[in-house]
Amino acid sequence: DGRYLASASFDRKVKLWCGRTARFMATLTGHVAHVYQVCWAPDSRLLCSASKDSTLKVWEVRNPRKPKETLGGHFDEVYALDWSPNGEILASGGKDRVLKIWAN
Repeated sequence: DGRYLASASFDRKVKLWCGRTARFMATLTGHVAHVYQVCWAPDSRLLCSASKDSTLKVWEVRNPRKPKETLGGHFDEVYALDWSPNGEILASGGKDRVLKIWAN
């Protein structure tokens, strides 16, 4: 919806900006390896990041200092993420050739 912009990086961080003003908002730290992908929930309240460290981290934009949740069901790097249209389900896939479905 353009309210926020997020970037993933090989420096293990996710960065947030205001989508309307381009003002830097926060650096999200917690992954211990490259972050490959980020994906917004449909309502833009939650952001999920996928990493080489085999985890997903779910972040709340209102409280970006630490992840709301860490999901660790993959056995290798996580490359792909997507939320369902209603924001209740998150899907992830990775190098372990496993598709995981997570209920919010």
